[in-house]
Amino acid sequence: MPRFFIHHVTKYTYPEAVRDSANQIMLYPVKDENQEVQSQRLSITGEPIVEVFRDYYGNEAGSFMNTAPHKELRIDSHIAVITKPITFPTDDIAIEQQWEKLIEIKNVVPFIDFLKQENFTALPEVKKIADSGFYKSVSVYVAVQQLNKYVYENFQYIKGITSIETTLDEVWKLRAGVCQDFAHILLVMLRLLNIPARYVSGYVCPHDNNQRGEGATHAWVEAYIPFYGWLGLDPTNNCIVNDSHVRLAIGRKFSDCSPVKGTYKGTAKQSLEVGVSVSFEDKALWNEVPAILTPQAITVSSSENSSSDNNSYHKHMQMIQQQQ
Repeated sequence: MPRFFIHHVTKYTYPEAVRDSANQIMLYPVKDENQEVQSQRLSITGEPIVEVFRDYYGNEAGSFMNTAPHKELRIDSHIAVITKPITFPTDDIAIEQQWEKLIEIKNVVPFIDFLKQENFTALPEVKKIADSGFYKSVSVYVAVQQLNKYVYENFQYIKGITSIETTLDEVWKLRAGVCQDFAHILLVMLRLLNIPARYVSGYVCPHDNNQRGEGATHAWVEAYIPFYGWLGLDPTNNCIVNDSHVRLAIGRKFSDCSPVKGTYKGTAKQSLEVGVSVSFEDKALWNEVPAILTPQAITVSSSENSSSDNNSYHKHMQMIQQQQ
């Protein structure tokens, strides 16, 4: 069972002091039979009190506020986590019975939440692929792997080609994007086949350094397999999620799982930097700052006290940069 030491840094800097920074963090790894969190240490500028709660999807989240004027907000998360190998589906149930089971549960909570489609005008085009008959001629377990492979082979992994303003239709047309784009396209395709599918945020921690998504938070999908349960699929790397992935949160889409988001009062100009480092040894340098990835300045015009619209814009820009 691998043990990972993960250091996740999120840093906001402002040219002028801001105040009343209200934030929500989803940096608490899932705790279940496949993932054991040995320890976690959070360090936040100003040492605010963090109120921890469970959201609608059962994710552990925290909220805090920094009321004092500040020109930097830094959030450091140090995690030691053990991941355990999954038990793969046996796939010995009749194919027809598996697909019939999906019809039976489509109006049942919580599955109904993970079957709702996003606004996507190209849906009929995608539906033609899903309804071609090929996928439903095999078991659900095989079908989800085929769709995972389809996204991997038909979309290019290109950082920076998409942004918060990029729609699902644009991603479909570009046939390119980053991990959250791959995940959202796979969600659409799975849901078209009545397969409940949910978005997952977390980290990928490969020993061989050959997987995409290192150095930042990662995104993938979990599909519901009848008579088995939820199975993780990583379309960015064309693999079934096992013990090299660490889960942080699940939801219908990215906005449900954003690692850090928030608002503040003050200048609308800010820069956001995010970095993630992973160690596999007990000798991990816990206090070593990982390389910060491609800092990008976010600049918008606003009055001295940011309006709710401007803060909303900031929030979404922060969310998209968290997931590269």
